[in-house]
Amino acid sequence: TCRPELTQDLVELFNYLTGRSLKRDYKKLIVAPVAMKPRFLEFIEREIENKKAGRPAAIVAKMNSLEDREICEALYRASNAGVPVDLIVRGFCCLKPGVPALSENIRVLSTIGRFLEHSRVFYFRNGAEMPVDGAFYIGSADWMYRNFLARVEAVAPIEARQARERIWEMLQV
Repeated sequence: TCRPELTQDLVELFNYLTGRSLKRDYKKLIVAPVAMKPRFLEFIEREIENKKAGRPAAIVAKMNSLEDREICEALYRASNAGVPVDLIVRGFCCLKPGVPALSENIRVLSTIGRFLEHSRVFYFRNGAEMPVDGAFYIGSADWMYRNFLARVEAVAPIEARQARERIWEMLQV
């Protein structure tokens, strides 16, 4: 992208990586280890609140691995609130899907063969009537302790409708 609000965040992130900046808050990027895990937990809780309020709610996350305990617990809470959760996990997954009274609204798919890829996509319906109007993020981080707290990782929002439509279509495949 060439959008200034995102490219300025990237400049600040690279300055952080080189030690030229201690900036920890960004306008658009969500960066680990400073803010990513709390923000994803907020997004999951927001879906729970949307569901309780009768608004559309859903979570779709595509990643390589899922093992962060707090994220798994938040997804279990979302499932118990009735939020449909679809996880597309390439590698290992420490969450147990389909367990009555724990994770019956969670589905985990593993992608292998010609569809095997490394992209990470995080989708939250965010009360939107149309799925494509929800919140989309792409980035480098899996939902793992090491990615949230022991590495520098970043995810960026996808705001262009055409890009969201394309990503939504890919998630449906």
